[in-house]
Parts: sequence; structure tokens; C-alpha cells
Amino acid sequence: MAGHDDSGASGKKSSENEVPTFNVENMQSNMKVVYYSRTFMSIIGGVIAGILGFTGLMGFVVYVLVMAITSVCLTAKAGFSIHSYFDSWNRVLMDGFLGGLLSFVLFWTFAYDIVHIF
Repeated sequence: MAGHDDSGASGKKSSENEVPTFNVENMQSNMKVVYYSRTFMSIIGGVIAGILGFTGLMGFVVYVLVMAITSVCLTAKAGFSIHSYFDSWNRVLMDGFLGGLLSFVLFWTFAYDIVHIF
């Protein structure tokens, strides 16, 4: 993950009133990593839920657990220093949460049908 841009702090000590600057390209790259990770984990979680035969609300509980684990893993990957890589905690914890739901449901039903119906 790409960190924030320190190019503006040439030799000056940072004061308490100084606003941190972020490199836009690095921020976009970090958000792509979050979205790709959530999409990939949604697909894997959907396949696992389908193979294990979860139906109804239990399948959605699996989705929430997979997304929670993904958020914790992304936070750990950032060294629990979210503000060095993102502008807010919301970027890691919630962005892309509902975006992966459609992929989860697609692969959940596909894997369930393959294993338990056919």
C-alpha cells in the first residue's frame, strides 16, 4: 500500500496545526486494493457458503463475517495506521461492503446449485 506524500515537508518539523497531505494517485491505488480485496473475498466467501450448504439468513451472516475479517486484515496490512494510507477509517471498514454483495450472492447460489442440486 502506498503511504502519504511527505514531499512538502522538506526540512521543516511538523507542527500540530499542519494538515497532512495525501498523494491522489497513492490514495486511488489504495482504494483499488480495498475494492479488489473485498470483491475477491466476496467470491471466495460465496463459494464457501454454497459448498457448506448455507441457506437464508445464515448465508448473509457468512457474508458479514467475511467482510469483517477482510476489514481486519486490511487494517493489519496497513499496520493499524489507517491515517497513513487513507483519509478516514470509513474507507477501510465500509467502502465496498455492499459492492461485493452481488458477487457473493452470485457465487453462493452457483456453488450451492452445483454441489447440492445437480
